[in-house]
Amino acid sequence: GGMRDEAEIKGHRRTYIGAMPGKFIQAMKSVGTANPLIMLDEIDKIGASFQGDPASALLEVLDPEQNGSFRDHYLDVPFDLSNVLFICTANQLDTIPRPLLDRMEVIRLSGYIMREKVEIARRYLIPKALKNHGLKKNQVSIHKAALTAIIEGYAREAGVRGLENRIKKIMRRAAMHFAEDDVDKVVINKKDIVEYLGNPQFTPDEVFTNTPGVVTGLAWTSMGGTTLQIEATAVETKSKGFRQTGQLGNVMVESAQIAYSYVMANFERFNAPADFFDKRFVHLHVPAGATPKDGPSAGVTMTTALISMITGQPVKEKLGMTGELTLTGRVLSIGGLKEKTIAARRVGLETLIFPDGNRSDYEELPDYLKEGLEIHFAKTYDDVYKVAFGKRPKRVGKKKK
Repeated sequence: GGMRDEAEIKGHRRTYIGAMPGKFIQAMKSVGTANPLIMLDEIDKIGASFQGDPASALLEVLDPEQNGSFRDHYLDVPFDLSNVLFICTANQLDTIPRPLLDRMEVIRLSGYIMREKVEIARRYLIPKALKNHGLKKNQVSIHKAALTAIIEGYAREAGVRGLENRIKKIMRRAAMHFAEDDVDKVVINKKDIVEYLGNPQFTPDEVFTNTPGVVTGLAWTSMGGTTLQIEATAVETKSKGFRQTGQLGNVMVESAQIAYSYVMANFERFNAPADFFDKRFVHLHVPAGATPKDGPSAGVTMTTALISMITGQPVKEKLGMTGELTLTGRVLSIGGLKEKTIAARRVGLETLIFPDGNRSDYEELPDYLKEGLEIHFAKTYDDVYKVAFGKRPKRVGKKKK
């Protein structure tokens, strides 16, 4: 990441003073073998400058049809890179040039769940922090409940870097106590976390129940899974209208418009007044307003919120849902199912609705994530409606003459 000079990959020509081969040829020389494993870290952060475009130079390196005769400018002879195993890491795919991405097999790694983070902290992060701060193993003890509180309140990211930084901060405070106070051991309980780390950065997710027009959706962000309380309301006016707020991206706005159109086209099936939309301005909001949001997976949630608002009927308690909706009522598969399931367990949801296309993804989850959850898979919105409101929509057929 951060590489901006093409010569770092292809080397400098020997006519230049201080010329050297590129990084790949230097790596071959260092390891003494022609088939090593080379990792390119943070490849999504490669930039371009007047010195060239490293991403374009990597096209030849990563293409198995071309890298058998890779030509470094310094050596100026073909070198076989076809036996090298390249592994690239990235946080996002959007900034990787499409031709370069086409030459890679993309493997998505889901974030750590709570139980995994706790074990990583106990087995690796805490012993490492003790050693780096010159403390003995039995001098600082962090209880499991305290670790859970740190993860929930301060380190919800997909990895463990934030958790490691919080543990380091605790160790520094503990070292200060040893230096200033006459203490032999520091024990960190859940109630001590605020003293060592300050107020939590994340507040517990709220879930509203028995509120018409409010439905809990499941979302996937860079911080892992989370829940969204999608709210719908209507105001009587002389002309109809529809507005969406909450810093929604283009894709999410389109999902809201599809939900609005789908409900209007099927109002009779959902026991809604035929003239409801003609006399009301409908407002759909997705808190928190300061957080940007995007993606199509809130389609079924927005539709359910609109129907709940129109009929005045709240949805089933402790219900969460996710899925993309089409104009014909089909529910399409989504991403981040594991993270969304984790978020649902964190806030205490008991019934979840997933697209039927994600059935295989759910079956691959560990048993302790699925324990105690009632899961429904939806092919069409009728399946969602049945779970949310406890009945199927009315069948509306053509009248016989």
